[in-house]
Amino acid sequence: MNRRRRSALHNHAIFIVILFNLPVQIIDINFHLLFLHYGSVQPPKPIVCFIWWLNNYGFYIGGIMVKAWLAIERHILVFHKQWIANLTGRLFLHYLPMATIVTYILLFYIIVIFFLNCEDTYDYKLPICNASPCYQNYGILGMWEFIFNTTTPILVEGIASILFILRIIWQKQRLRHSVEWRKQRRLTIQLLLMSGLNMSFNLPIYLIPLAHLCGLPPEYGVQPELYFFFLGYFVIFLFPFICLRQYPELRKSLKRKILCMTSQHHHATATVAPTLKKNVLYRT
Repeated sequence: MNRRRRSALHNHAIFIVILFNLPVQIIDINFHLLFLHYGSVQPPKPIVCFIWWLNNYGFYIGGIMVKAWLAIERHILVFHKQWIANLTGRLFLHYLPMATIVTYILLFYIIVIFFLNCEDTYDYKLPICNASPCYQNYGILGMWEFIFNTTTPILVEGIASILFILRIIWQKQRLRHSVEWRKQRRLTIQLLLMSGLNMSFNLPIYLIPLAHLCGLPPEYGVQPELYFFFLGYFVIFLFPFICLRQYPELRKSLKRKILCMTSQHHHATATVAPTLKKNVLYRT
């Protein structure tokens, strides 16, 4: 991606989401694969549980919170561009909110996972060491995480996205044939796809625990909750492809590079094969 794309304000939140998702793909997913292969957490040490919890809760939820801000920021970037026309506006309405979210997520989960004075239990025979860090039962921290860190951002993202689409539709007639409308249409489709993906997979994960808090018996919804938990990883896998939709030039560039690598691989195979055959004949 060229420098102009990287410096565009509407791409910064997307980059941060991808950075939050990267440790989940590299560490969290690999820990799951190791668990499925060996039947236990590998290596069975508390530090592995801490790192797994940080990725599974901290980085994953960090992506959820940034996506909520992304949906809100779309209103500013499209309908109130004059607010960020100068450096002060960009500092307080663009850079500061994202920096605050990133700092909050890192501080909150590093403190509650690594430094909180409570007794953790490590069950190495269950995925994510039984996914039960002690902070979730320590005072109001568990409820704070559930309401403020997860459920509220998902609902905020959904509401902000719906309002954004309604505002776009309301202005459609006035801007139908303008360049501005075509730009807004691309941002609208991108936001709709990102929010639809996030809410489709993440909202059910937190609706079932919310139903338990409201009186649903604990034995109900256990199996669906497990399915939704693993389906939530598709948010991370599919998010980059949704982002690529807005950049046809980048898609074409990636496609050319992939085809070029494939072509080089086939070419290398074709040139090596006769040499191997000749060597075999020579030995006989």
